[in-house]
Amino acid sequence: MEFYKFSKDNGKMISKFNSDFVMSRIIQINEAASIGCMHLDKKGIVGYHQAVVPQLLLILNGEGYVRGEKEEYFKVQSGDAVFWEKHEWHERKSNTGLTAIVIESEELNPSLFMQLKK
Repeated sequence: MEFYKFSKDNGKMISKFNSDFVMSRIIQINEAASIGCMHLDKKGIVGYHQAVVPQLLLILNGEGYVRGEKEEYFKVQSGDAVFWEKHEWHERKSNTGLTAIVIESEELNPSLFMQLKK
């Protein structure tokens, strides 16, 4: 399990074409990918299971907890990204609710674009 940041602080100012915004690059995929939006309600859980393919979880709002194979939970919140390798055991839950984008693909390498969270 690896932790990354994609918050505004980790982005780059874009001014091309008379633009004025910050872009936080996340991933580039050439293979087939599944991209979904996950909504965990209050006391919501995605039970302990193995990742079928590499998986990237991007927390948009709210907060929760994730774990890998060990029974140690790590707090995640808006702007955090969590990456699990194929076959890696994991779980996520939230006491207050959270919304996240989930990207699944055989070809995921988040370290190409995002900084590891410190």
